[in-house]
Amino acid sequence: MTGEELIEQVRLSITVAGSSPPTDRAVAEHLGISVAGLAIWRARESVTARHMARLLRSVARASKRRTQSEAILPVVEFFQIQRVIVGNGGTFRIFNAGKGDDEHPYLSGLKRELETHRGVYIFYDSRGRALYVGKAKVQHLWKEINLAYNRDRDPRLQSILRVQHPERRQDFRTSDETRRQIRPINVRLHELAEYVSAYQVADEMIGDIESLLIRAFPNDLLNKKIENLTWD
Repeated sequence: MTGEELIEQVRLSITVAGSSPPTDRAVAEHLGISVAGLAIWRARESVTARHMARLLRSVARASKRRTQSEAILPVVEFFQIQRVIVGNGGTFRIFNAGKGDDEHPYLSGLKRELETHRGVYIFYDSRGRALYVGKAKVQHLWKEINLAYNRDRDPRLQSILRVQHPERRQDFRTSDETRRQIRPINVRLHELAEYVSAYQVADEMIGDIESLLIRAFPNDLLNKKIENLTWD
């Protein structure tokens, strides 16, 4: 096999269906060599076993670098939630990007990024303590984050100690306070969450990263079935 034949086979193997063939620079980056090095490979009249062994080492190093730099990428960190109600059903979103003349450029860009990627996300309370960890493995981050923000959960897991005050119209009476005890009261995530972070994660690693994060905050999170999660 000549060097030219080898390079063209590599080019074909990394070509995405329906897309144009990758450039020489893209092929060189895949192989972990420079564009000048690619030209040297192309000029070889014969590729030996020793040449292939060296190239495989270069590809392995390049793959490791790509994994380290691309496997987990932050989309947004500690974004302060700007809760808005959607329709008349009491459903909330973490923010409204607006439309037309009212469109907010930063929020619109953030929403597009969240709609583009899958990965993991973390909700935090007002002090920045982790409340809930979730994954977007099938749906994109934007949809999954907002679903989690509104989801009902087991009241045994998602409750805090509060005094239950009357909600109907009635006079305030000081003596009543002695009879109102501090008890666990169920609260929804949108009542507690003040910040959210989201990370783009390689599909094969989403489950593992979610499991790792949940295990990092086992006593603080509101996650259900925390004990049943397993590594993918």
